[in-house]
Amino acid sequence: MTLIAFNKPYGVLCQFTDERTGPPRPTLADYIQRPGVYPAGRLDHDSEGLLLLTDDGRLQARIADPRFKLPKTYLAQVEGIPDEAALNALRKGVRLKDGLTLPAEAALIEDPALWPRDPPIRVRKSIPDTWVRLTIREGRNRQIRRMTAAVGHPTLRLVRWQIGDWSLEGLAPGEWREVSGL
Repeated sequence: MTLIAFNKPYGVLCQFTDERTGPPRPTLADYIQRPGVYPAGRLDHDSEGLLLLTDDGRLQARIADPRFKLPKTYLAQVEGIPDEAALNALRKGVRLKDGLTLPAEAALIEDPALWPRDPPIRVRKSIPDTWVRLTIREGRNRQIRRMTAAVGHPTLRLVRWQIGDWSLEGLAPGEWREVSGL
């Protein structure tokens, strides 16, 4: 069994081929030349961070399937400074178009001093930005972005830092390493 932790850069597709016509976009194949491994879950094109890949279908399901409620921790740079009411709303669950989210762990954090993003986020001189650490146990489409927007603080940059016990610690964007399974 192979399990790979990969730090997916901004703008890279979470698949090995790009089916879209037009200019080619970066894919996992540009970074990982290991036959037979597939992503366990997804990260949006405009999100960065930890992506796990494996050649074990059962492990892939355990990591990706929301029924197993594996915690996923994200660092979100948001517009504005969330107050305690906004953080409590995230902690209780946020009503989205597809229903109420499960409660999240949410806390303001210091700037995590991550690698620079290319392209950089848009900065507004009149509106500060803040970093929030969010841990969720489900995986709806663009869930973190929709949750922060629902409490009035749109996400400017999103980095998945950890899935279960696996983290990005020590991995630069585009780097990967083999890790042990569950």
